[in-house]
Amino acid sequence: MTVRPAAHPRLVLAVLSSCGVLVAVMQTIVVPLLPQLPALTHSKPADVSWLVTVTLLTGAVFTPLLGRAGDMYGKRKVLLIALASMVLGSLLCAISSLLPVLILGRGFQGAAVAVVPLGISILRDELPPDRVIPSIAIMSSTLGVGAAFGIPAATLVVEYLNWHTMFWICLALGLLNIVAVLLVVPESKLRSSGRFDALGALGLSGFLVCLLLAVSKGSAWGWGSPATVGLFVGALAIVPLWGWYELRSKTPLVDLRVSARPAVLFTNLAALLIGFAFYANSLSTAQLVQEPKSTGYGLGASIVVSGLCLLPGGVAMVLLSPVSARLSKARGPRFTLAVASGLMALGYLVRLFTSENLAAIVVGATVVAAGTAVAYSALPALIMHAVPVTETAAANGLNTLMRTIGQAVCSAIVVTVLTNVVATHEGVTAPTLHAYLIVFVIAGICALVAVGLTLLIPARRAVPARHPELAEAGRTT
Repeated sequence: MTVRPAAHPRLVLAVLSSCGVLVAVMQTIVVPLLPQLPALTHSKPADVSWLVTVTLLTGAVFTPLLGRAGDMYGKRKVLLIALASMVLGSLLCAISSLLPVLILGRGFQGAAVAVVPLGISILRDELPPDRVIPSIAIMSSTLGVGAAFGIPAATLVVEYLNWHTMFWICLALGLLNIVAVLLVVPESKLRSSGRFDALGALGLSGFLVCLLLAVSKGSAWGWGSPATVGLFVGALAIVPLWGWYELRSKTPLVDLRVSARPAVLFTNLAALLIGFAFYANSLSTAQLVQEPKSTGYGLGASIVVSGLCLLPGGVAMVLLSPVSARLSKARGPRFTLAVASGLMALGYLVRLFTSENLAAIVVGATVVAAGTAVAYSALPALIMHAVPVTETAAANGLNTLMRTIGQAVCSAIVVTVLTNVVATHEGVTAPTLHAYLIVFVIAGICALVAVGLTLLIPARRAVPARHPELAEAGRTT
């Protein structure tokens, strides 16, 4: 007998959230392994970096595409396809040490990022009205929670087990999630009309590949190299053509008129900056505590300790997601997002003055993570105030894409700063403390700008009558 999720909202939320956490964990599990992968795969370090780049690219490309497909053909169906892609990718990575196979597997894994916006849309369609805001807050925060737990978990696996074990675990959990979705989550009856915008999808994919590939590989190739410049030029050339076509399409992949509304536009821009600020925290913390003591500021910590430094932030994310939902219900998601962005900026202020003490580093990183959890929880509520119910998955997919772009830009800037602002101590070349402080200043400024963008979001939005609790939150923003 089919379980009716409307009667079991917590069970539906638990299943969808577990899918989101697993997908986010999968995004980060190779990061601690990157220094060892050249030897393990008999490849060059520059080639191994594709294991991160390809996941970023496929995630960015497929998140809006699968979100739109979910609105049109069924969110549960597309959710299962995304989970199956992750399982297939995990299998390829688990059975092979060949770099081409690993890159292909990581590509399949990256496509599964669409699970989160699809899950948010399912929750909006299927849950009772009083459960929607708390549930979407938790579902949205799974991207941050999973990423925060992914690196510590991966460091323990790398240290004590065979590295393929990480992917076998992801495969097994992915299969369990597929079974749980089949048993618990129903197919939404809400559909958007029209035909899938294949040409629009091709244009968006081309733009994202050009942009993110240039951003991700620019530091390695050289920012002035023909390849990097050519990709940036290609991205700039595609944008106006794609926009012109989308504005004239009857069923566009991305409704640019809706996306240009201040409520959507400023929320998405804030999401990009928050994604940047969040990722800077993860990238810098693990490396900072591992720097050798000869640098004068490094702690010489092990890879396991560096991963565990992020664990309190993951716990804070889990605890604060429900708090964010209550705050959004009482004061509105716009207020919540502004507070969260300010909290992230405060965390980076702490990090500016405490980067030579392990306990203080953990405190600063945890404050940033806490702000991220609250921000990620508020973003989908703001989006859903401003878009039709039949475009929920696509709109949240675009918002997730903006976070991904923010993370990509962050990665490029962090790598550029940490590889150029260096000094040599006792024969070891490493980033200076000043390099890390530059990263913290840039990330803190991004968080502050996100506060300003949040305040530009209009206070009132039209909301479908099916969800009066969203309308109430809109009136209180």
